[in-house]
Amino acid sequence: MPASQLPNATVSPIVSSSSRRTLLGRLGLAGLAVALAPTPASAFVATRRKSSDVTAFHLSALPAEWVRQQGPLLAEYVRYLTALKLQKVPLHQVVDAHAKERGGVWNQLPPRHWWNRMGYTLRVVDRIAMELGTPVSEILSAYRSPAYNAKCSGARTGSWHQANVAVDVRFPVRASMATAASRKLRDRGLFKGGVGSYWNFTHIDTRGQNINW
Repeated sequence: MPASQLPNATVSPIVSSSSRRTLLGRLGLAGLAVALAPTPASAFVATRRKSSDVTAFHLSALPAEWVRQQGPLLAEYVRYLTALKLQKVPLHQVVDAHAKERGGVWNQLPPRHWWNRMGYTLRVVDRIAMELGTPVSEILSAYRSPAYNAKCSGARTGSWHQANVAVDVRFPVRASMATAASRKLRDRGLFKGGVGSYWNFTHIDTRGQNINW
């Protein structure tokens, strides 16, 4: 099934009230950090706790122009990712994968009604990381807007990244080992999709049809 025919996922509103949007607009970037942080540390955009482990990222680490372009949607997206309760995928890596620019074109956050697609893919990656016994070390690419995808060298016009079901991911193990683990779990029924083997990363997507390269 081509990417253009994937069904739209329905996502429950996470930050939908006009009052919150108005408040975030008044507070600006610093206020956004405070509004989103579940801890008193105002520098945090979001945190995820498991026992004593805290994963966090800062607005200052993101390109200011990209943050400005996303507007209040960024706050909603971080809250959505936090709600996934991923154990081995740091949230900041997911956001960092979107906050990139090529050839003067900034990538964007995925359309809101497609967020569940990536949520499912990230849960697959989380499970693969558990199988490997290690956290993800880097998400190189996730959603790519059509304009941004066109600027990516070697990217296909019909890339599954544009459908928000694909990630290029690195683990702190040999890429061949990560690829083998991904295919093993897929073939045991964890998901249906593509697993691509590259020398320093693994492509994983949930297109609904098994394919290797």
